Amino acid sequence: MTTRLGRGAAIVAVVLLAGGCASFDGRGLVPGQSRAGDVEALMGPPAEKLALAGGESEWFYPRMPYGRQSFAVRLGADGVVRSVEPRLTSENVMKLRIGATTAKDVRALLGPPWRITYLPRQQREVWEYTMYTADLKESLLYTQFSGDGTLREVLVLRDLYFEPGGGAKD
Repeated sequence: MTTRLGRGAAIVAVVLLAGGCASFDGRGLVPGQSRAGDVEALMGPPAEKLALAGGESEWFYPRMPYGRQSFAVRLGADGVVRSVEPRLTSENVMKLRIGATTAKDVRALLGPPWRITYLPRQQREVWEYTMYTADLKESLLYTQFSGDGTLREVLVLRDLYFEPGGGAKD
């Protein structure tokens, strides 16, 4: 029988082994000095690359579901790192506007979601992210889009798995 603590320790061990010497958050990259090759050597291949104006690009490094973070590395047209920043923040969630923000906007702001599902009755696509809220509570962020790609609902819910008495029962 596996305990919650045992499962958690096993998950952490697998993540550490899989990551090897990779940097979780880009620590060690120096804006203005580090180059694209340094980013990949330190953080691994990005989950997604977004082309920006002027030849710049943004590389996304989601660390979900258990890392509850997603980092964006902005690279200049010359391949030099401009910035490294966390994207799954309460401040960024507050930038989302129902009826105005698009799926493309959300993807550019938060990065790729952990999971995408479809609600056929509501005809909505739902993107799920795992994150920490400003009070450092484990939470789930759901963004719902109508068929035209417009944001229709944003939900931030506590992840009950981490609440006392929560989690899967063996």
